[in-house]
Amino acid sequence: MMLRNSQNLRDPVHVVGASGRSGQALCRALIAADIRVVPLVRSLEKWATTGLAGEARVIELTDRFTLVRGFHDATRVVSAAHARHTRAIIEACPEDALLVLLGSTRRYTKWPDAHGLGVMAGETALLGSGRAGVMLHPTMVYGATGENNVQRLAALLRRLPMVPLPRGGAALVQPICQDDLTACILAALDRHWPVPEALVVAGPTAVPYADFVRAVAAAAGLPRPRILPLPATLVALGAWLAGFVPGLPGIGRDEIRRLGEDKAFSIMPMFSKLGVTPRALADGLAATFAAGRSRQSDR
Repeated sequence: MMLRNSQNLRDPVHVVGASGRSGQALCRALIAADIRVVPLVRSLEKWATTGLAGEARVIELTDRFTLVRGFHDATRVVSAAHARHTRAIIEACPEDALLVLLGSTRRYTKWPDAHGLGVMAGETALLGSGRAGVMLHPTMVYGATGENNVQRLAALLRRLPMVPLPRGGAALVQPICQDDLTACILAALDRHWPVPEALVVAGPTAVPYADFVRAVAAAAGLPRPRILPLPATLVALGAWLAGFVPGLPGIGRDEIRRLGEDKAFSIMPMFSKLGVTPRALADGLAATFAAGRSRQSDR
């Protein structure tokens, strides 16, 4: 499939946030496909710890000079940085560069925080820019090296005799595996976007959060957890008290409030535009914990 103007499927890809979780996963996939990566990072030292090939350039997302210098030869750009930086990235990139930007389905929450508002602003900036590209809004991402969604939940399950959840965990979630998110990014890079778009990328089906908790426990080799239905206010109080217990991961009040919010999305636009069929939750979790055990055994 032909890309706009001088772009082709072998052009280098400039990756903003290349040393982060999704950035690293993308860089590995691009390098495996023999596509040159131009990492754009804040710290050369952090990039060096990844062990990945690519001559990194230092940028500061609030400094237009470093952005223009970093993007001066870009034809394909992926940003794994927070979407609030979208306008600055657009203004610094060459006009014919293809843009693939990561947002978040936090953009659709009924209780937007600074994160969600930043994603909304980034989407508005892209859609109003007229530039070729897409903002991908992933749901909860799991399976990346160092991610703290399922790993943090597994740590809690190892310590708690039961799991208190608002509405008993009836709210729907639709997590996406990092490998599937990476596949979506690669597909977006290979597609022509005549007008800017925003697109949700998610797991195959939405499941109640209680089932997600049970699936994480099963994949981690833990006993089936007991779910304790509680009002969100009591869950928030318990989470605050748990913050004083050494070894227990913290959970914010806003995070607890969102636990009671359905996060379910159609993946038909994702499939029709990107051709990606996401893996089942059980399969993705099994691979995630198998990879984690392998890394631990290699140490």
